[in-house]
Amino acid sequence: MDVLNKSRSDKLFDWFNVLLFCGILFVVIYPLYFIIVASVSDPDLVNSGQIRFLPKDVTWIGYERIFNDDEIWRGYSNSIFYTFFGTLFRVSLIITGGYALSRKDLPFSGVLMVLILFTMFFNGGLIPTYLLVKELGMVNTVWAMIVPGAVSVYQLIIVRTFFQNTIPGEMLEAAMVDGCGNFKFFIRMVIPLSLPIIAVMVLFNAVALWNSYFQALIYLNDASLHPLQIILRKILIVSEAQLDMIDSSNDAVEEQKVAGLVKYGMVVVASLPVLVLYPFLQRYFVKGVMIGSVKG
Repeated sequence: MDVLNKSRSDKLFDWFNVLLFCGILFVVIYPLYFIIVASVSDPDLVNSGQIRFLPKDVTWIGYERIFNDDEIWRGYSNSIFYTFFGTLFRVSLIITGGYALSRKDLPFSGVLMVLILFTMFFNGGLIPTYLLVKELGMVNTVWAMIVPGAVSVYQLIIVRTFFQNTIPGEMLEAAMVDGCGNFKFFIRMVIPLSLPIIAVMVLFNAVALWNSYFQALIYLNDASLHPLQIILRKILIVSEAQLDMIDSSNDAVEEQKVAGLVKYGMVVVASLPVLVLYPFLQRYFVKGVMIGSVKG
């Protein structure tokens, strides 16, 4: 329908949608913006509610306290390592597995899908999983952060559906007539056509791995292998413990202010890589999810 020919009710509906989504956008973005502003503002002004949109009495004490800690940099490097190689490993398994399951000529594909779906609803639990990881010799190694839980059944189904709707069987038949094998077809034809769903899987897994701390808490005892999230958790616990040990009330108040800045700063530090990554993948995100989640 042409914009000029819209009825009054249609225009009101459009304006209502614009205002509604602007409100939702504000509700989503403002908390993160407030944390950024609060992390560099005077804690007294933050606690008294005088900080709304602009920082006041800018101070960098919180970030200095965070980045002067060598553990932060080690945690950053560990998290980058786990996120990069973990995402590469997981996406490789999901893309290849989803493509194989999408092929109609795959023997026992129906049985395989039933077995895969079974694992989506039933699992052994935490203790058997830990015992398995231990028997495989992955406890206290980098593999404990990469291998366990590498394949998400939900993501596998999305990728399988994407290939079923995007890669017709006739394309493979035509390629084979020209002498193209399965592997060559997958590399030269399937992968270039699958960039949207690959971007979605990269985003899903990279965010999950970057924010992951529970696996490290269970499987990693060596502090040198801890990811950023565990380091930040440790800093919070230590700062609160030091606060309780301070005898002077004035020192306690000052330390409490710094602790508040550290907490806000750690949220920014932990969220920054994801915020930087998302804009580069956003243009693929909606397309990949919609194509991969609807079969028609």
